[in-house]
Amino acid sequence: MIELLLKGGPILMLIAALSVISLAVILWKISQLLRLGALRSGQTTDAAISQWCAGEDVSAVLAARSGMRAEFARDAIRLRESPDWDESSRKEEIARIARARLQEISAGLRALELVVTIAPLLGLLGTVLGMIDAFQALQLEGGNADPATLAGGIWAALLTTAAGMTVAIPVAMCLTWFDTIHDKMRHSFEDIATRIFAIKGPAA
Repeated sequence: MIELLLKGGPILMLIAALSVISLAVILWKISQLLRLGALRSGQTTDAAISQWCAGEDVSAVLAARSGMRAEFARDAIRLRESPDWDESSRKEEIARIARARLQEISAGLRALELVVTIAPLLGLLGTVLGMIDAFQALQLEGGNADPATLAGGIWAALLTTAAGMTVAIPVAMCLTWFDTIHDKMRHSFEDIATRIFAIKGPAA
């Protein structure tokens, strides 16, 4: 591994550093999403909201849940039942809460987007610079150039492109997964808010 890094030069080392950073961000995001309950199905919260719409007291059920959906449902019910808020203010406040929670879910995704963009470009840059060096050596040696040496230089130059794509592809897959979770949570928040504010419930 060290030999490959030395052959690839500073650019390959930079790509290797990006891979370490990306892995750390991905592991942190998975841990965060597990802590926030974003990877759960949300069936318990959905059932509790249905019970609330039927006139039942579900405060104990939602209080026992620690996920984002349950917390959002508690906030929405609290706003719906509070006499201190008018209808317009309630909807604005619950929209603000939803945006804040979605912003929390999207934290770190911009860094992964940057890695997906620049890792292949860095790999291509390393290949171009390596090819320039290889052909400069070929020009200096003229007809006495050793084909094996030239092939070795080209191989080392192509190494950075392969490394950049190797980093970018799995990061792009993880980024797509995180975006899917973000969209799923946004849909869940919209569904919860609609059911609590638009459908006739016990506070109506």
